[in-house]
Amino acid sequence: MTLPAQKFVGEWGYVLAVLFASVVNAQTPANSASDAAFDGKLMTVGRVIIIGNKKTKDRIISRELSLKPGDTIRMNKVAETLLWDKRKIYNLRLFNLVNIRILEIPPATIDLLVEVEERWYTWPAPIFELSDRNFNEWWQNYNHDFNRVNYGIKLDQYNVRGRNETLRLQAQFGFSQRFELSYTIPYIDKKQKQGLVFEYSYSNPRNLAFFTNDHKLEFVRGSSALRTSQAIGIGYTYRKNFFEIHQLFVGYRNSVIKDTIESLNDNYFGANSFLKQRYASFQYQFKSEHRDVILYPLKGYQITVTLQRNGLGFEGNVNQWIANATYAHHWDLGKSFYLSNFTAGYLSNPDQPYNLFSALGYQRQIVRGYEVYVIEGPRFVVNKTTFKKRIFSKTWRWEESPLEQFRHLPFAVYLKVFGDWGYVENYPYYREKQINTRLANKILAGYGSGLDLVMPYDVVFRFEYTFTAEGTQGFVFNIKKEF
Repeated sequence: MTLPAQKFVGEWGYVLAVLFASVVNAQTPANSASDAAFDGKLMTVGRVIIIGNKKTKDRIISRELSLKPGDTIRMNKVAETLLWDKRKIYNLRLFNLVNIRILEIPPATIDLLVEVEERWYTWPAPIFELSDRNFNEWWQNYNHDFNRVNYGIKLDQYNVRGRNETLRLQAQFGFSQRFELSYTIPYIDKKQKQGLVFEYSYSNPRNLAFFTNDHKLEFVRGSSALRTSQAIGIGYTYRKNFFEIHQLFVGYRNSVIKDTIESLNDNYFGANSFLKQRYASFQYQFKSEHRDVILYPLKGYQITVTLQRNGLGFEGNVNQWIANATYAHHWDLGKSFYLSNFTAGYLSNPDQPYNLFSALGYQRQIVRGYEVYVIEGPRFVVNKTTFKKRIFSKTWRWEESPLEQFRHLPFAVYLKVFGDWGYVENYPYYREKQINTRLANKILAGYGSGLDLVMPYDVVFRFEYTFTAEGTQGFVFNIKKEF
């Protein structure tokens, strides 16, 4: 059984006594033959004791444990099993620290002591961010124009009700107006395998990207909203085991544009759209997650497969199929050297309105060195490789902090070199008009070196200097991990 944190106070005598006995046993001399016999000894799990979780429900933590009371395991398998359990609990993103100790109770029983230190879960924050895809696009393509800044307020409330539920609210104004509400419930059943996701968004920007010219987005500004969009969706998740998640998502989007946009791009919503676009969508996603730390992985692998249908045949002229797959692998080479590789492939049917064009140049699906470009196409592939060395790593404890959630202060620095390549097949619409052809239908290659700073709460600052096959070079700054 698991013991709630508030009930654990009476257990301290038991824990301290067992820890003292474990230390005494560890100091007792033993020969190699007896050590080998001990390593292969079959142990039974007695109790699982969880402490430090003031808000988080015990069952959210115990869900990630491979070993339950009454299970048996060979002693030489315990360390590796608990290491992965520790990683799984940390990847919930609910805790700054996670430790799992073995409390050995002779003759053949072990108790598990799970110690956690909770994070700060309420993040109200002002919005003051660039409306562009990344810092470099804003700096180079749009002359670091501060009129292109979004402002407003957002609230991320993690671990609602202590059940790892997430509430997100956003009210954004400025260059691109947007309002969003989402609520994620990872588990709705006693076995903690099924979950739900609810999403709603509303946007009415007065500044809108209406076209792409030479692989750069062109914007128009109006005195009133140029496009009004509403979207609603509900998702169902199924997590059968520790590492694999299936999700089904159904959504509906309704958008209307001003005739100004149609006059600038008659393919924005496609032919005969009458300034409106409505469509339902259905998406299935499979994710297999086997990485040590999701937000900055150094070991393990991840696989994602997404199949999506936009337009179900009853609501308009949208008819789009999408298939997308990614594979990331990370190797710990020893002596603080690491190697990572990421591959992504995208496929959709090519005859689409402009607003449904897909592109290489967003988030992880980008060739480094081409951050200022949007390279659109119905089919593309990208591969990214990074070799890095950890040159500094330290964790400080700020015990004087009035908030215990901010006493754990890790910091690490990684020096790296990288090389990426990609290929995008151009849209027939662009080929016919002979536009946006410079970077399409050719191998794109970028390489360079850089520095990653890994901060508290998994914040990552990336400083990179890149070179491309086109002969360009420059400094690139990014926030968040590469892939």
